[in-house]
Amino acid sequence: MAKYTTVSAKIPVDLKEKLKKYGIPVGSLIREAIEREVRRKELEEVDEDMEEISQKLIKISDEEFARIIRESRDKR
Repeated sequence: MAKYTTVSAKIPVDLKEKLKKYGIPVGSLIREAIEREVRRKELEEVDEDMEEISQKLIKISDEEFARIIRESRDKR
């Protein structure tokens, strides 16, 4: 079973009233927004890692790259 924690946010009273008026479920809305932002940050992190790896791979010559691939195939 998943563990949960409580987070809170202060919002203007009129915004809270509009949420209630339109029946917008605050809990699921906040959870979805947080999940979306975490996913965005994770993808940003992966993108940065890929860029770093790409810069390292550029430094490897075609011959060296081919040798590495051949060696990995031979180990199978």
